[in-house]
Amino acid sequence: MGEERLDIEKPTYDLSTFAGRWKHFAWVTDFRTCIVPESELLEAKKLCEDYKVGKEPAGTTREQIIYAKKLYESAFHPDTGDLQNVFGRMSFQVPGGMAITGAMLQFYKTTTAVVFWQWMNQSFNAFVNYTNRNANSPTTVTQLGVAYRYVPFAAVAAANCVNIPLMRQNEISNGIDISDENGNKLTNSKLAAIKGISQVVISRIVMCAPGMLILPPIMERLEKYRWMQRIKLLHLPIQVLLVGCFLTFMVPTACALFPQNCSIKSSTLERWEPENYELLKKNCQSKEIPTRLYFNKGL
Repeated sequence: MGEERLDIEKPTYDLSTFAGRWKHFAWVTDFRTCIVPESELLEAKKLCEDYKVGKEPAGTTREQIIYAKKLYESAFHPDTGDLQNVFGRMSFQVPGGMAITGAMLQFYKTTTAVVFWQWMNQSFNAFVNYTNRNANSPTTVTQLGVAYRYVPFAAVAAANCVNIPLMRQNEISNGIDISDENGNKLTNSKLAAIKGISQVVISRIVMCAPGMLILPPIMERLEKYRWMQRIKLLHLPIQVLLVGCFLTFMVPTACALFPQNCSIKSSTLERWEPENYELLKKNCQSKEIPTRLYFNKGL
């Protein structure tokens, strides 16, 4: 193509900095990718795979490769390469969160409405949590059913603090694969799972906080004005629009708080998970044991 080839397996932005991670997640969580047809997403995946081995169609431009990479990273799971359900993708957080949060803030005057929209919100959160789990740790249908039955309690108590660990309980129970910097799987770790899930919990709380904490007093103040009282039918769409404004900025911000490719010290395994450290030593054989090991924390 006459210009330096992209290393398509490397991130487009510098993920070692918050600014770089923010740009990356703003790029891959672009809600406009939600309306891209499945056929185009599969074509983007094939183009990325062909480009890796130098077999892309003649005349393919750098811009086409970058866009295909964006579609691939926004719609396919980083562990399995499987196409994610559109409603569970991080790129759907803005439209999905807009609709549900707006409805929760609008319909709060009856117990039935509160229960229904809390259920809708937690069902959506549970689906997103499952879709963005570390897919190297399989979850059974029974585990999903048990976790989902606890969702109403999660809504009442501390939604994300309960929901996310419940939906990803298998990772905590059995550990997740951890690798060296080149992606070679060396052992697994429960502590890595706990660290990753804890960071995801914090990110989700940060993601929804502005819309849930700042918007209600704004709407309460606005509803005192006569012009606002005359347009009651528009209160819901106004709230949905404002939530969307918050989420458009907060989704990449929350995702960027921590690197997705999280790390744990091998010395931590040696101290707290000796059996996994022994497996690490065995898999390293004669090679030096890495100081840090890496894993996908999920989103």
